[in-house]
Amino acid sequence: MQPIPTLSLPSGERVPVLGQGTWTMGESRRSRREEAEALRLGLDLGMTLIDTAEMYADGGAEEVVAEAIAGRRDEVFLVSKVLPGNASRRGTIEACERSLRRLRTDRIDLYLLHWRGRHPLAETLEAFAELVRAGKIRYWGVSNFDTDDMEELTGLPGGAAVATNQVLYNLSRRGIEYDLLPWCRERRIPIMAYSPIEQGRILENTVLRRVAARHGATPAQVALAWLLRQKDVMVIPKAGRPEHVRENRAALDLELTAEDLAELDRAFPSPTRKVPLEML
Repeated sequence: MQPIPTLSLPSGERVPVLGQGTWTMGESRRSRREEAEALRLGLDLGMTLIDTAEMYADGGAEEVVAEAIAGRRDEVFLVSKVLPGNASRRGTIEACERSLRRLRTDRIDLYLLHWRGRHPLAETLEAFAELVRAGKIRYWGVSNFDTDDMEELTGLPGGAAVATNQVLYNLSRRGIEYDLLPWCRERRIPIMAYSPIEQGRILENTVLRRVAARHGATPAQVALAWLLRQKDVMVIPKAGRPEHVRENRAALDLELTAEDLAELDRAFPSPTRKVPLEML
């Protein structure tokens, strides 16, 4: 098995382009063991970037991650997020400390503001800088920021240190290609794509299924491969069962042809005008 390709954060640190999401994990106590086992299998297969958030299952997802990475913390590039309602200077620091306790670790590799809220961005950035100085986080970034949000952010003191923007991006949600994705590319800020298979809603699409059949692949693998062909996009599908973890990992071995891409473009057209950033 070939190693997972990596991309470079603005700091120069390299992280896997294919990671593991945890949205909806931790919601059922009965499923937690299987979810943790799935995450551990992902680590075994090289998907060492794990994304979580204080919002997911009210911290339950972070607890599942803690179980999965126990004894393996140094293998993992760990991402978590602060809710906007907590994103004042003091609130961000306190939220981070709660996440650290749930994750049973002394540091978060990348800490994101989950979306914009009522607290001034400058306050959140001050908290991020303080957390970096304290060694509690290594890098910070944002999630669900549109182009104007990114322009405002990077114009603030310290704002140029943003490491990523995590946004909704998949075949059926291509709005960022019009302006946000080019804007981030120009500044070498990688995109982290969440809900890469639209929570399963696109998998019955006839064209997607036809392309998959040509390759002996699954529609989910085609949807992931479509994103993964872009060298500056990280993709974080969630897989709560071992078979889905292996399915996601195998998407890296799928090479889409020009014919495949043209068919997918016709079925899922790219935007011809500005589309407000979508969220799930």
